[in-house]
Amino acid sequence: MFKRRDARGWLQSVAEFFYPRGGWRRAASYIGHRLRRLPDPPHKIARGVAAGVFVCFMPYFGFHFVMAAILAWMMQANMVAAILATFFGNPLTFPIIAAVALEMGQWMLGSPNVGPLPEVFNEFGRAWNELWHNLGAIFTNEPVHWGRLGRFFWQVMWPYTVGGIVPGIVTSIAAYAVTLPAVEAYQRRRVSKLKARFDKRRAAIEKSAAKESSGRKSR
Repeated sequence: MFKRRDARGWLQSVAEFFYPRGGWRRAASYIGHRLRRLPDPPHKIARGVAAGVFVCFMPYFGFHFVMAAILAWMMQANMVAAILATFFGNPLTFPIIAAVALEMGQWMLGSPNVGPLPEVFNEFGRAWNELWHNLGAIFTNEPVHWGRLGRFFWQVMWPYTVGGIVPGIVTSIAAYAVTLPAVEAYQRRRVSKLKARFDKRRAAIEKSAAKESSGRKSR
């Protein structure tokens, strides 16, 4: 019942991750529409958006949904809004976020530059490979190596985490400031439309009742 009519292959899934069907503009419009229609007060939705945007500046890829939900719970914000807002981090924005966070973190901590951005993403790949190798070594006689993971943490993950805090806070505050009035305006328009529809329906019922009453009197 809920399956796709045409099953997607893995190549199509990868391609749509980098460029959604209909383009990024349509995807952003859809997310914005979903955010506005959430059944919660505007300030809670805006807080959720702020939480989701903030976690995009953390280098813990694969855990952004969980982190956004936990942060939204701590902030008493809308969790769905927080999860939707994590799409602020996407293949178009992640290179910019990574460059800003790493450069700021290296400057704040005085750590050495790890090289150009492609090399940083290669470091992520090598670290994951070593981690999976070590997990598999639990069940085999393969030797375990943690040296690359240690260097990766101190040279990439820690500077990225520290450096992502300030731009993450600034961007999340900006996201809150933009989202709050937008959701408030949308909810006011929606309430106004619903009220107008209700008044129109009530007027039609009263008019029908008046006609019936008039018909009974004439008889």
